[in-house]
Amino acid sequence: MAVARTKKSDSSANIGFEAKLWLAADKLRNNMDAAEYKHVVLGLIFLKYISDSFDEQHAKLVAQKSEGANPEDKDEYLAANVFWVPKEARWAHLQARAKLPSVGKDVDDAMVAIERDNARLKGALNKNYGRADLDKHRLGELIDLIGSIQLADVASKSKDLLGRVFEYFLTQFASAEGKNGGQFYTPSCVVRLLVEMLAPYKGRIYDPACGSGGMFVQSEKFVESHGGKLGDISIYGQESNPTTRRLAVMNLALRGIEADFGPENADTFRRDLHPDLRADYVIANPPFNDSDWFRKDDDARWQYGVPPKGNANFAWVQHFIYHLAPQGMAGFVLANGSMSSNQSGEGEIRKVLIEADLVDCMVALPGQLFYSTQIPVCLWFVSKNKNADTKRGFRDRRQHTLFIDARKMGTLIDRVHRELTDADLAKITSTYHAWRGDKESRHSREGGNPSLYADIPGVCKSATTAEIAAHGFVLTPGRYVGAEELEDDGDPFEEKMPRLVAELKAQFEESAKLEQAIKANLRGLGFNKEVSA
Repeated sequence: MAVARTKKSDSSANIGFEAKLWLAADKLRNNMDAAEYKHVVLGLIFLKYISDSFDEQHAKLVAQKSEGANPEDKDEYLAANVFWVPKEARWAHLQARAKLPSVGKDVDDAMVAIERDNARLKGALNKNYGRADLDKHRLGELIDLIGSIQLADVASKSKDLLGRVFEYFLTQFASAEGKNGGQFYTPSCVVRLLVEMLAPYKGRIYDPACGSGGMFVQSEKFVESHGGKLGDISIYGQESNPTTRRLAVMNLALRGIEADFGPENADTFRRDLHPDLRADYVIANPPFNDSDWFRKDDDARWQYGVPPKGNANFAWVQHFIYHLAPQGMAGFVLANGSMSSNQSGEGEIRKVLIEADLVDCMVALPGQLFYSTQIPVCLWFVSKNKNADTKRGFRDRRQHTLFIDARKMGTLIDRVHRELTDADLAKITSTYHAWRGDKESRHSREGGNPSLYADIPGVCKSATTAEIAAHGFVLTPGRYVGAEELEDDGDPFEEKMPRLVAELKAQFEESAKLEQAIKANLRGLGFNKEVSA
């Protein structure tokens, strides 16, 4: 889910196919705001996917007619985990009518019919294509454009391709919407890092601020890439924004992933839709520093202290912990202030969490990773029971926390956005799994030795709870990892010092020249008063 450099795959799609499709679709946007256009385009991509999947299953049933199969029996599709698509909603029917003035109403009727016949999609689809301000000629062109997504062997690969297109478009809309894009999208590299660190092979995964569902998609990809299968994990989510929740439902349905999002959108703090859930993994990117949140003072979730009304950061932390199973783990994104703030009792809550030995690992990330904010953020990893991990063969990490400073990592992909590379992700995750002594980690499978973890100045440090207490229970990795060791260049000090002084003097002289040139230019523009330094 990032502005990905498209890699070659075994599909017949060309390199950069998603980008070319995006450029073509964006030209059809006209004056429509990206936030609105997003639902127009993504709804059509989803409709194309379920229609392709239906057509593939329909062809199989036609071929099996002699064996008693009925291509128009809805149950035949539900049994194969394929959405039933009524005739008026099938892509061929809609594309044949794409040039008609009624195309908007035709698409709305198709969405209504699909929701009617598929309970999992109830309330999830955009049914506003007939709106007066939506250019029907451009809508027809968009339908033709999305209809061009065809592969040699239909839906089996079309599913993957349309998933890639959906994912890529989510990224581009997040970029186009800027700050608002952060409400539904977490950059792919951050999601991958959270998932690779937690390694959710099996069990229940929960995200109470799930946005468009990227954490879940990446978790399924992780399971499948490590030899597991779809269904090894159970997914639970909640989202307060109704339109974003629809994106999540479509995003997962597009990949055949079943999830429990509760009956409707709801604010997690006002109404917890999964009150009895105890998850094996919590993966989340909640709103940063949210000051407009609902707090009930006697809430059972505040086991480590009542969070302040002016900032929900530690409300989210305690909500995650509350929903963890006895041996569960959580990985989540928070603003950097959560690591050091002492305002309104936050420092005391953090102290209690640390003394309870819940904080497993802290990772400081570079800035410019998010569309919603340019500020640097951090990742928290919480383990509900480090003692249980020890019994399961992991290194004894009790009363220890790993600190990783990744602020210098990442590569700028444009003027304002940075992305963690595969090498960056491997470095961070292998460090963590080596420290944990995780014999099942990628680090171990690729030849690494979990027993070989060692502190690296400027990069990582395993600190005791006593050391953290000595630092006032501040969790900023820079406090612990120290400065990176510099290589000795071999120059004797008595030779190096005069050279450095001479270089500094030259830089001062150059700075003075530049200052005089700037002042002269300002005077030339009519600023005659002396410009203060």
